[in-house]
Amino acid sequence: MIAEPNAASTLPSQKENAVHDETVPESPTQNGTCVRNGNLKTPREKRKVREQCENIRRNSPASRRVSQLQNGEVVEAVTLFEVVSMGKQAMQSVVVDWVEAYKQDRNVALLDLINFFIQCSGCQGMVTAEMFQSLYKKDVMQKMTETFDKETGLQYKKFMAYPWILTVTWPMDMDNEDYPLIRTGPYWKKFKANFCEFIAVLVQQCQCSILYDNYLMDTIISLLTGLADSMVRAFRHTSTLAAMKLLTAVVSVHLNLDVNKHNAQRLYEVEKKRLSGKRTSYRLDQLERKRKEYEHKLLEIQNMMNAIFKGTFLTRYRDVIPEIRATCMEEIGNWIKTCPDAFLNDSYLKYVGWMLYDKQAEVRLKCLLGLQGIYSRKELVSRMDLFTNRFKDRIVSMPLDKDHEVAVQAMKLLMLMSQNCGDVLSAEDCEMLYQFVYTTHRPLAVAAGEFLYKRLLSHGGDKVQPKGGKFGASTDQLKRLIHFFLESELHKHVTYLVDSLWDWAGKFLKDWECMTTLLLKNAEEAGEALSDAQESALIEIILATVREAAEGHPPVGRGAAKKILSVKEKKIQLEDCTKITEHFIMVLPQLLAKYSTDAQKVANLLQIPQYYDLDVYSTGHLEKHLDALLREIKDIVAKHSDMSVLEASSRTYYILCREEIAIYSQVDCARTQMIDELMKQLNQLLDCFWQKEGGFCMDAGEISRMHSTLRRVAAFHNAHDLTKWNLYDKTLRFLVFETEHGSLPVLIILPALQCTYFSLLWQLAAVSENSPKETLFPLRRQLRHFSQICTCFLHHKEKDAFMILCDWLLILSHLDSNNNEDAVGLLGYLPNTELQEKLFSFIQEHVFMDGEEEKKDLAEEEKDEACKLDDLHKKRSLLAAYCKLIVYNVVEMTAAAEIYKYYVKTYSDFGDIIKETLSKTRYNDKIQSAKTLILCLQQLFQTHAESQDSSNGVDFSSPSFANIKELARRFSLTFGWDQVKSRESIAMIHKEGIEFAFQGATGGDGKCLPPNLSFLLIISEFSNKLLKPDKRLVITSLVSAVQFGSGSLHFRDTSRYSYLQRYITEPLACRGDKWQPLVWYRNSLLSNEDEQSSVLGSLGEWPPVGSSKTSSFKRKLSNGSVPETSQTEAGSKAPEQQCVSQLSSAAGKSRKRLKSQEMHLQEHLPFLCPGGMRRRYCKDEVKTEDVSEEGPEDTVEDVDVIGTDQDS
Repeated sequence: MIAEPNAASTLPSQKENAVHDETVPESPTQNGTCVRNGNLKTPREKRKVREQCENIRRNSPASRRVSQLQNGEVVEAVTLFEVVSMGKQAMQSVVVDWVEAYKQDRNVALLDLINFFIQCSGCQGMVTAEMFQSLYKKDVMQKMTETFDKETGLQYKKFMAYPWILTVTWPMDMDNEDYPLIRTGPYWKKFKANFCEFIAVLVQQCQCSILYDNYLMDTIISLLTGLADSMVRAFRHTSTLAAMKLLTAVVSVHLNLDVNKHNAQRLYEVEKKRLSGKRTSYRLDQLERKRKEYEHKLLEIQNMMNAIFKGTFLTRYRDVIPEIRATCMEEIGNWIKTCPDAFLNDSYLKYVGWMLYDKQAEVRLKCLLGLQGIYSRKELVSRMDLFTNRFKDRIVSMPLDKDHEVAVQAMKLLMLMSQNCGDVLSAEDCEMLYQFVYTTHRPLAVAAGEFLYKRLLSHGGDKVQPKGGKFGASTDQLKRLIHFFLESELHKHVTYLVDSLWDWAGKFLKDWECMTTLLLKNAEEAGEALSDAQESALIEIILATVREAAEGHPPVGRGAAKKILSVKEKKIQLEDCTKITEHFIMVLPQLLAKYSTDAQKVANLLQIPQYYDLDVYSTGHLEKHLDALLREIKDIVAKHSDMSVLEASSRTYYILCREEIAIYSQVDCARTQMIDELMKQLNQLLDCFWQKEGGFCMDAGEISRMHSTLRRVAAFHNAHDLTKWNLYDKTLRFLVFETEHGSLPVLIILPALQCTYFSLLWQLAAVSENSPKETLFPLRRQLRHFSQICTCFLHHKEKDAFMILCDWLLILSHLDSNNNEDAVGLLGYLPNTELQEKLFSFIQEHVFMDGEEEKKDLAEEEKDEACKLDDLHKKRSLLAAYCKLIVYNVVEMTAAAEIYKYYVKTYSDFGDIIKETLSKTRYNDKIQSAKTLILCLQQLFQTHAESQDSSNGVDFSSPSFANIKELARRFSLTFGWDQVKSRESIAMIHKEGIEFAFQGATGGDGKCLPPNLSFLLIISEFSNKLLKPDKRLVITSLVSAVQFGSGSLHFRDTSRYSYLQRYITEPLACRGDKWQPLVWYRNSLLSNEDEQSSVLGSLGEWPPVGSSKTSSFKRKLSNGSVPETSQTEAGSKAPEQQCVSQLSSAAGKSRKRLKSQEMHLQEHLPFLCPGGMRRRYCKDEVKTEDVSEEGPEDTVEDVDVIGTDQDS
């Protein structure tokens, strides 16, 4: 609570004095009375406040009696803060009561309001008030301070809230990061809304009476201005929000007064004309007085607006806190939109334009939302010319913002500017903005789709009816869309384009009748037919629109998961599916017949039947159209050998051949007939092939026919079970012949390999739970035989054999033959070491090309971009197939070490695959994954060391060593911020790294330089991931066993770990720069001062200081006392430890100064090991330091400080 001015202060009336005497107890404070300010929780505290506080006037008829039921008890709201916290129900009545109290005793009511703002800041301190009586400005300015009291440890702010000078006092431990406005949860969000509404209701309730008394608003504005200038974030944030909402409410009052003034002026002029030539009437005089009264009030309101704007906004719109800046930008947008006559000018707009460059997305977003409200009104746009010209380029670039919401709102703002600002956007600007329809973030793409549709596609489409009958408008829009799609040259992204336009152009995108009519037109029809490129683009658009309508969710890459459709959306989806089916059942055979020779067009058209409602064939008696479709598909399969066409045809048969639908028998008969013809053709070719002594005399035509037939069979065998045609024996003979003679062309081998692969897969799928073992042994022999054949074919350049082998190994290692354990045991297979080496050799040869092959690849720069991308895609597929074997434990995890070596070198091409492999293996086995990482680094380090001159040691400045350190740093980043989760892995990396670093050291005293000591520099990249206790344990690793999380890591060979402690504590072994890696590694473990003190304390070099003792330790320092060591303890220590213990007192007095002395010694003795020797060298200098100088430094803590002119 805030104390009322004491009796020495001048009060307005004797009545106020009476109230003061009755309610305020005596206080020893000289200038005012102090009452505790805080959130009252217990009924006893509330009763005490009701008895003592002058702000709750017992005898006032307008005193608040607001109550709320909490936990079964009625809790009475005592303060304005508690009333506002309870909710909006009592807001209006509370404000009415407060206004009545103000009219009776304005000082008491104002103090109550002042206390409300202080409490809303979360202040738990003390507030005092004294009356301002001095007439000298100098005396007043001396009181306007905010400082820290060294004696009491309290912080206080003294500022003027006319006619009082308020002093707010709070403890130093007040948490600036926890106050009502930033607390989370629905309760505090509601409180913020109630707080803003309270200010609006207060101004609204006062606008007809006390708002113009030159007392209320002056006090509130001076209060908020003083608090907004505070160094404490809570005061600054709360007062700025209050001031901005106050100005918004005042702007509303200004609008009402302006309307009333114009009405009074108009009535005055009408009355004056009516009474022209007559005497002045009382009515005319009354209107004149009314008009002048409104003008006077408007002048006062404008003064209030200027005072708040200049006193708060101008100092806080650049505040260091982004929430404060965002509040300022949000409210200035409301002022400009609400009262454009006063605020819509460059003097105010410039602040919005400047903050478009703010570093925080929240601030930029508020600016864009404010500008949307302005540009959406055409009558205001004409006054925005200078702002538009100045900041247009910035707004055009903001759809590229890293924050998605800012980018979306920027695109919407540009849409409004395009509609209402004429030609403000150039053609280049529009072309750049159109491309956002292809972005993966769907809200931004949809906003760009609106921009594209309204700016380009629908331009003039509805105003002028083009030629072409009923499809004229849609045809015109389609042609513009096709032209845009072809110009963008992103032919594989048509699904993204359609999805972006779906919400705005769904009507004409679903006009499939118009699209197909345009495709089926003849070229003779007055030039209406499309070109070949346009036809291909239109077919892709048709397929994309059909998919969007049938599936009802965005394409892959736009959205984390499929959205849940509402009842209305499901109804629309079903209607669209029916419409698609009814239309394309009749039209698709015609389209297939027209484009049967074009592979790309046919492949796209054959995907449409998968979105059919197949029951329409039987219910609509449309079987004749089904026969036409099957005839066209059969003809297409006979004409084409392109895999995309064959796979689309096979999938179409698979969709139509469902046993549960009525047309199954009809489609199955057609499928069997077609496969019989294919197998007959294949048998004829095989007979001819073997008759010519194994194909040695085959010409190119026969090879091509064999290749085409095998590809057709393989495409259908992938989706259909062709076991009854005994395809396995026919294709296996090809493969065996190739392994024995090696003379078959690749065009025949690869489809034969695929057919054999699919045959075995169908046999595996047929293994049932009751399959006898006798039938499994032949299958087992076939599986093993096929694995050997695939291994032999790894040398083929087509790389398909490698993909088949990887998939094959993955399937065999994870068999689940219908819960048949015998089948799993007999048929399961894991690759041996030789096969694993061959697999990696293939990856190294075809993916990670080194040396001459890389140079040869760089020489092929004549390749176009499409070929390069296609090659990269193939390499990524190969690497992903191999990494899957590692992730699913088909190949040993240690094989990943070879892959990890290329993580940094090939990051742009394969970084995502390698990183995902690392993540998955870590999820499977954290310890083994950590060992794989350290194994990778060890192998690289050994390779680097072998390439260096052994006499000079390892060169730290060489590029190869820097690359190893960078790789270790990247590995460290993959562990994230959760140190507890990665504790075991990091500990294992350090354990294995230390063992490797000291491996091979000779000499019993441990003073011989280990050959791999430089490896400590590499594992130091993981030191920041260690927890503090683990850093201590790494140094004191002589302990036999250490517990890590849920498991245990046992340091069995303590002799190696003794090196680390020995070389830290023994100075004689630390001479020369060859031991510098050990020093650097040790420093990486002691990354901060607290860790250094705790670690050295555990070694007996430094007295340990627990974290719980920090506050008491600081108090001892401020009093000049230091911790002491008893004589008993000193006598029990070794001579070196006794020497160290003599330093403990001085070190405890000033650890920071000791650290500075150490840094000073390091400049002169750079290669000394940090340990006992360093302490002995600096002992005398430390003991002569003055401790009292360090007292204030230890007591100062971080405070959120911002000046009035500080920029963000």
